[in-house]
Amino acid sequence: MIKLKIEGLTKVFDVDGKKITALDDINLEVYKNEFLTVVGPSGCGKTTLLRIIAGLDKPTKGRILLDGKEIKGPGADRGVVFQQYTLLPWRNVIDNIAFGLELRGVPKKERYEIARKFIKLMGLEGFEKAYPYQLSGGMQQRVAIARTLANDPEIVLMDEPFAALDAQTRAILQNELLKIWQKDKKTIFFITHSIDEAVYLSDRVVVLTARPGKIKDIIEIPLERPRDKTSVEFLEYKKKIFEILKEEVLKTLKR
Repeated sequence: MIKLKIEGLTKVFDVDGKKITALDDINLEVYKNEFLTVVGPSGCGKTTLLRIIAGLDKPTKGRILLDGKEIKGPGADRGVVFQQYTLLPWRNVIDNIAFGLELRGVPKKERYEIARKFIKLMGLEGFEKAYPYQLSGGMQQRVAIARTLANDPEIVLMDEPFAALDAQTRAILQNELLKIWQKDKKTIFFITHSIDEAVYLSDRVVVLTARPGKIKDIIEIPLERPRDKTSVEFLEYKKKIFEILKEEVLKTLKR
């Protein structure tokens, strides 16, 4: 079943009077409960694509449908996790997680019950009353993910959410995210620069070209989970995606 459909999407920016095409004729179907990852060279329009899906930006041409309805702006049916830790510094952990529910008018008792569920899922028990400045980067990102999932969106959009973390914390959060995804079966649209991360997490990996971003290839990753990053099969998929991506990265270096 198709959850998200991108049709003929093009995005052109006007920069100092000059037209710059960031994305060119993107056509993509994302299936219900799928974990789909997008990779591509820097500046290829990955984040722009995510922002348009989130309703934070508008396409120049084309459209995006979520459950058959055209996206025309932000909505609670889409949850977004950014690379930066976008927590409210004056709110503690439980109140940050419950924030979206509060905006929707969910009663305090109910939203705290939901928030505590995700505090447990994300391993944040004992930190309910802590403030963002008292947490490590990894813990702050756990809170951000919990806040997004607590709002029960139809699709979760993640823009390099682990990029700023150390390797060990990143690996832990990758596994936590997979556990939650396998339990709740949300549709996830995930952006990363890491081929290793893409192969480890994804059902499919979409490779974009250098700017203007177009879909160069879509690679299915049929490996069973949990995936062994040292296995021959895993390394073969990494190599395959690297070879597809290498030519596009070289194009950006020559500009």
